[in-house]
Amino acid sequence: MARRLVLNLVLAPVGNIHAIPTSVENVEEAACLYEAELRRFYGAERLLPGRPLFDVVLMGLGPDGHTASLFPGHAELDEKERWVVGVPEAGHEPFVPRVTLTFPTLASTCEMLFLVGGPSKREVLSQVLAGADLPAAYAYSEGELVWLVDREAAPKHYDAA
Repeated sequence: MARRLVLNLVLAPVGNIHAIPTSVENVEEAACLYEAELRRFYGAERLLPGRPLFDVVLMGLGPDGHTASLFPGHAELDEKERWVVGVPEAGHEPFVPRVTLTFPTLASTCEMLFLVGGPSKREVLSQVLAGADLPAAYAYSEGELVWLVDREAAPKHYDAA
């Protein structure tokens, strides 16, 4: 879907598109294969400060404060060495196994953009911006970190007059 709706329209170079494998036995195998692909593309075994893996990372905010597929209370939140992890049990609908980048990998970017919209996100966004113990509050970027929030999702003290 991403290829059809976005990547084909901007004519992204094929060598810059790295899809997560979906035809493998389990999410842990998919995570290992995807991490190996990203390391090959990056040309190093570890992420280097000042040399971002990504130009832009686009993030969302789940109703429980998760971002990417990094869910509250899950061990994947604390991963510091691996670039990609399998998430066998999602913490929110749809409850399907997932593959996600870790916080250090997501942070290896020139710019991280959070897109948050709708009234259902107002309360959780307020909590995240107040530093609550929720995954999205721990997201960071070596480059710019920008929150793009519509009026309906904006916490009350941020509302425009």
